[in-house]
Amino acid sequence: MRNLLNYLYGLERKGIKVGLKHTKELLKRCGNPEKSFRIIHVAGTNGKGSTCVMIAAILREYGLKVGLYTSPHLINFNERVRVNSTPILDEDIVEFVHRYQADIKEIESTFFETTTALAFSYFKNCNVDVAVVETGLGGRLDSTNVITPEISVITPIGMDHTEFLGDTLISIAREKAGIIKPSVPLVMSEQKNEAEKVLLETAKKISASVKRVQSSDYRTVSSGVFGTEFIYLEEKYFTPLLGDYQTLNACTAIKTVQLFEPILTRKDINAGLQKTKWPGRIQLLETNPPIYYDVAHNVHGIQAVLKWLSYQYSEKPVGVFVLKADKELEKMQSILSNGFSSLIVTSVTDSGLMSAEAMEKSLNEIGIIPIRDDDFHLAVNRLKRSISEKKPGLIFGSHYIASAVYDHFDFFFDKGII
Repeated sequence: MRNLLNYLYGLERKGIKVGLKHTKELLKRCGNPEKSFRIIHVAGTNGKGSTCVMIAAILREYGLKVGLYTSPHLINFNERVRVNSTPILDEDIVEFVHRYQADIKEIESTFFETTTALAFSYFKNCNVDVAVVETGLGGRLDSTNVITPEISVITPIGMDHTEFLGDTLISIAREKAGIIKPSVPLVMSEQKNEAEKVLLETAKKISASVKRVQSSDYRTVSSGVFGTEFIYLEEKYFTPLLGDYQTLNACTAIKTVQLFEPILTRKDINAGLQKTKWPGRIQLLETNPPIYYDVAHNVHGIQAVLKWLSYQYSEKPVGVFVLKADKELEKMQSILSNGFSSLIVTSVTDSGLMSAEAMEKSLNEIGIIPIRDDDFHLAVNRLKRSISEKKPGLIFGSHYIASAVYDHFDFFFDKGII
C-alpha cells in the first residue's frame, strides 16, 4: 500500500494542469461514474470543509447513503474519500489504481485528477444516494468541476492561493464562480461586496437561482469550548464545532439541505449537526491548561481562530506556527504581531513545510522576532511551559503537521468519525 500511495503522490509532480480535459477523459474510461448519483458541489476559501461535513452529517442522519470527498487529509489519504463517514479501504484504492494505471499513465493524469476519478468510482460502486464534493483549489479549472450538481455552494471567499487564482478578491471570486452551472441553484454564504457582485453576475448570466445566507438571518447564541449554539431564521440549532464563524457555515449547510430535501425538519437537521466532527478546526487537545490545533493558514482563518480565543480567555495565546510557504506571511504581519503573547516557529521533517530557520528569517524580514525550535516536539514542550488557564496554546498553520500533533498528544484519530 505504501508503494501505491507513493505512486499516487508522485503524480503531484505533474503539477496543476489548466483545463478539465484529462479529468473528463479519465472519467470516461472509468464509465463516467459521476453520472450515477446526485451531487452537491462546494467551493470557497474558508469554511468549505466544515460546510461539507455538516451537509453530509445531516443527510446521513436523515437516512441517505452519503459520499464525501474532501482535501487535503490530516493523517491518511483514505480520509479524502468516505461513504457514510467511513474512509475508503486500502484494497479499494489498490483495485482502482491497478485497473486504471495504464489509462492514468497514458492520459498523464495528475494526483488530483486521479483522486477525483477514484472518489467518483468508489461512490458509484457503493451506490451512494448523494455525494458532497469539495473543490480542491479554485473552482473553474478544479478537477471536480466536470460534474453537474443539483446544488452549487460557495462559502466565504478570501485571499488564498493567489499564485494560482489571482491576487485580487475579484479574480479569486471569478475562479470560485466557475462551479456555478446553468439553471443549477446556488447557495451563497455571506460574502464581501466585491466577491458577492461577481457571484451574482455570474449566476444571472446563466439563469442560476441564488439562495443567500445573510447576516440578518442568523445570530450566535453562545460559542464556547463545547460547541456553538445559534439561531437561524428563528429556529435554534447546535453544532459541536467550535468557533462563532461556524454559525455561518452551519447556516449555509442548513440552507443547502433544505433545498436538497425540502421535507427535512428542524429536528432532522439538528440531529445531523450534533453528530458532526471535523478534526483540526479549533480542536481541543488538552484542557489543563488548554491547547488547541487548527489548520488555519491564511489571514482570514487565523483571524477567526484568534477572535474566538479572545472571547474564551483573558490573555493572548502562545502560538506554535508552521507554514507550507511564505507567500502569505507579509499579509499576516499584523495578526502575527498583535495576536499572540509569544510566537514559536518550528517544522516537521519530510512534511513539505518551510524549515523553522526559513520561517524565522521570513518573519524577521517583516519585523517579527519569533522563538525558534527546529524540532516540533521541543516546540510543543516549550509551548506547554508558557501557557496557563488564562493563556491558551495554539498550534496552527497547516494540515501537514496533523500526524505529529496527534502523535505528540497521543490523540485517537479517525475510525469513521467524520
